Amino acid sequence: MRWSQTLIPSLRNVPKDAEAVSHQMGLRAGLIRQLASGVYSYLPLGFRTLLKIIGIIREEMNRAGASEVLLPALHPAELWKKSGRYETLGEDKIAFKNRAGHEFVLGPTHEEVITDLVGTNIKSFRDLPLNLYQIQNKFRDEARPRFGVIRTKEFIMKDAYSFDRDEKGLDVHYQKMSDAYHRIFTRCGLDFQVVNADTGMMGGKMSQEFMVICPYGEDRVASSANGYLASQDIATRGNPELTTPQSRSSGPEAFDTPNLRTIEEISHKYKVAPSQMIKTLIYLADGKAVAALVTGDSEVNESKLRKLTGAKELRQADGPEILHATGAPVGFAGPVGLKIPVYADWDVAGIADGVTGANEKDKHFKNVTFGRDFKPAVTGDIRFVKEGDRAPEGGGTLKLTTSMEIGHIFKLGTRYTESIGAYFLDENGERKPAIMGCYGIGVNRILAAAIEQHHDAKGIQWPAAIAPFAMEIITVNHSVEAVAQAAEKIYAALTAAGKEVLFDERDERAGVKFNDADLIGIPLQIIVGERGLKEGKVEIKVRQTGETRLVDLESVLSGKL
Repeated sequence: MRWSQTLIPSLRNVPKDAEAVSHQMGLRAGLIRQLASGVYSYLPLGFRTLLKIIGIIREEMNRAGASEVLLPALHPAELWKKSGRYETLGEDKIAFKNRAGHEFVLGPTHEEVITDLVGTNIKSFRDLPLNLYQIQNKFRDEARPRFGVIRTKEFIMKDAYSFDRDEKGLDVHYQKMSDAYHRIFTRCGLDFQVVNADTGMMGGKMSQEFMVICPYGEDRVASSANGYLASQDIATRGNPELTTPQSRSSGPEAFDTPNLRTIEEISHKYKVAPSQMIKTLIYLADGKAVAALVTGDSEVNESKLRKLTGAKELRQADGPEILHATGAPVGFAGPVGLKIPVYADWDVAGIADGVTGANEKDKHFKNVTFGRDFKPAVTGDIRFVKEGDRAPEGGGTLKLTTSMEIGHIFKLGTRYTESIGAYFLDENGERKPAIMGCYGIGVNRILAAAIEQHHDAKGIQWPAAIAPFAMEIITVNHSVEAVAQAAEKIYAALTAAGKEVLFDERDERAGVKFNDADLIGIPLQIIVGERGLKEGKVEIKVRQTGETRLVDLESVLSGKL
């Protein structure tokens, strides 16, 4: 490919609104351009890298025994309502009605669609197992698209779905996909880690995330020196075994807090540290109101709270439900005098003479002490872990690292096959739901992660396997006939040998061309100049190391680099 015949609009300056390195360099190297918030075009260099990534994914998925399909991006809304996820998607879903008044959802993922397809095409245990995958655009109306192609409204995903007769079959598929993911990300040149994770809106009994450390990611990974590793969403901690300090007061004292509802408002107004405040949140656990207590500087982890309460379903109460449970509007709940079960985080045991809601409009209590003024039904770990928390296994402390998810694998069980209807007849003629797994990869995130992990001050340093081109020919003073002719011969010879070559034959200053070459990051640069040609030489530069060497022109023409 000749530079002058393709679109590579490189930029000298860093765009003001680009924070992430991958976003900055993606724009500067001419890989991407934004069309709208969270919507990007991939230009020739960026698209070539995407195709390399997709090729690796496709090879490894086929190697693992999966078969490729292409599913519709338009989904009847009824299908999502059937699975119960229509409401769960909330404002993230992009939905519309067609001219006939039928509602559709632009596919954010395809569990419902693939389950419907499989359910209509399997009849007996002989039709299983199945593992189907696709590589397709997905759509989610992200509230805050950020960091270029790391978080967008339209993105490319590889999603695979396995269907088995039993849990043993699911375990086999799950391991095959895990092994395939290790090969995919390794071949793409990424340094990654695998962590246990929350199943989220996908549901199911377990999942694991493939993460890369990235300061612009939106996930946190908790780890410890003794090998503990988990997503912050499910990470646990050791019991701090706090002793409640001696109170300096005789008991709770109410004070007026007109229109002050939040921890931040109370803390700012009365100079109370959030760690000395008891945040009280009201939930419905299997339809019954319960209170969850954490310190004011912490957030309730609903997954942990659900486990502690033993509830199958848990959701935060709305305004009327909070009023009914506490006698006060939102923002004034507290544990003192509550008539509903109270579940307190371990940290709350360390509070004496703290501040909390008084279960009365525009009122809070001060001088509230754990154990004396309220006694929880259960005390346990119900908050998200923090840096420095006691590790759950073997002592030590937890470290939190900002990371970006590039892949996620799930054991879904019968979450979708029962609701959508994917049943088969087993060996005894008994009707059973297929056991399902799903396995996703963010294709454009691999591109971003590769840039985040492979760059220097000058630009991108592509891993060879996903570089848009294997090598770039750069002419120094292209107007010199001998230089242009030698470069043309090299380009023709390497192209005929099947090499992927970008030929920068622009009549630009050498400095501009060298800067552009380092910016776009092609692994090998072949520099053709007058000085070297006088000795029958060309210069070879390795982008990743900066190493340079002179090579005989004839060797290059014969493909010996």
